[in-house]
Amino acid sequence: MTYYEKYKAHLSKIADLQFAMSLLNWDQETYMPEGAAGLRAQQMATLSGVAHELSMSEELEQFMEEASSEKLSREENKNLEISKKDLAKNQKYTTDFVVKLTSQISNSFIAWQEAKSKNDFSLFAGELDKLIELKKQESEFLGYENHPYEAQLDTYEPGATVPFLDSLFASLKTDLKPLLDNIAGAKQVDDAFMFRTYAKDEQWSFGLEVLEYMGYDFKRGRQDYSSHPFTTTFGPTDVRVTTRVDENNLSEMLWSTIHEGGHALYEQGLSVQNYGLPHGTYCSLSIHESQSRLWENNVGRALPFWEHFFPMLKQRFTANLKDVNADMFYKAMNKVQSSPIRTNADELSYHLHVIIRYEIEKMIFSNDVKTSELPELWNAKYKEYLGLDIRSDQEGVLQDIHWSHGSFGYFPTYSLGSLYAAQFFHFAKLALPDMENEISEGSSAQLLSWLRSEIHQYGKLYSSDELCKKVTGESLNTKYFMDYANEKYSKIYALSGTAV
Repeated sequence: MTYYEKYKAHLSKIADLQFAMSLLNWDQETYMPEGAAGLRAQQMATLSGVAHELSMSEELEQFMEEASSEKLSREENKNLEISKKDLAKNQKYTTDFVVKLTSQISNSFIAWQEAKSKNDFSLFAGELDKLIELKKQESEFLGYENHPYEAQLDTYEPGATVPFLDSLFASLKTDLKPLLDNIAGAKQVDDAFMFRTYAKDEQWSFGLEVLEYMGYDFKRGRQDYSSHPFTTTFGPTDVRVTTRVDENNLSEMLWSTIHEGGHALYEQGLSVQNYGLPHGTYCSLSIHESQSRLWENNVGRALPFWEHFFPMLKQRFTANLKDVNADMFYKAMNKVQSSPIRTNADELSYHLHVIIRYEIEKMIFSNDVKTSELPELWNAKYKEYLGLDIRSDQEGVLQDIHWSHGSFGYFPTYSLGSLYAAQFFHFAKLALPDMENEISEGSSAQLLSWLRSEIHQYGKLYSSDELCKKVTGESLNTKYFMDYANEKYSKIYALSGTAV
């Protein structure tokens, strides 16, 4: 066995442990009985400790050093290069810290669940405060260039900096304002029929049809319910999604199902042969979000998709939709209106939800806000940015699962993902001139094949920026998103004076 093969086998063991933890986490968020919480935290902590010891071991370091002198392909050398960077980062952690952090995340998640169900942030505040302190310690030993928050960002979007995101979000706010102002002054579209009563089982069944249409392989995955929809993977042969269903809001199921389906298609498109290696791992969270947002917005909120699906939906809910046609449904799903809930937001104001979280997280890591002050700060920013009065912790600071997981630095990838999605979709249409006709006629195979070829197959061999340049010929450019948004919403709202 060559040293490269030993290195590959070692990473495979680490992946086995990480995916075993993912399975325990999936169970915790779906079917785990309430009484299992204590031992589950211990089990997760034990596995994370063992995985961490393997990921920073001298044996792995030796395998990689010896493999560097072997005759390797470009992809194999790239795997080693990335793994050496990961090793250097992992060696900054102690096993004790990893075990403590993992245990605290489990405890924080359980506290968040209770706090959200009882609509009381104070039930979560204590555990969240402990988790924040650990994450601040993590930032200090990982290091950063400009701001302690950058150490958290790097987990999800390697290389992202606070100055870069400050500039990007400032530009996005400036670019969005004229369009949002124009829409605010226009006649609003009617979406009242989206809030009629839609039977839960029928919604569920329709969601499964949509996933199958998208190309989701149910032989390598399944869908379940959860309070906060998510996708989890145990390798490309087992990728699971969850959704939520509100019988009085059809949008809940539609967008959570399509969004998570986009994530799952990316994971199912990764290489089985490169299991555990960087080549078999997703590029970054912004690229992951680009896949979910592309399917959710550029496909799922577009007219061609509903030219195929609306007759099927109307057949299921004849009474509810008897006075609705596909064009009315298309306009309703793209209604632009401030919402307190991020996951229910339209694709324009959605970015304001992300910016609010980004600004709050920066304040957390610069010690400018105490944990107990988060609800008040949250509510103030929602009033300032979206003109909303937040009525409860449940629809406010408790709505997202991310902080209970310690996922600080994740939220910016949602906006980055939307921007990448618009840019990728623009070039997909150029490469596949008949793609939208095919979508309206009942197949998304061309698009999925293009995504597999252009994005999924490369895993982590390229950075986000390198991949974007490879696919589109340039770095991330907000122009593609704004051109798409201006053209789409000018038509929906019959706007005049908006730059297209």
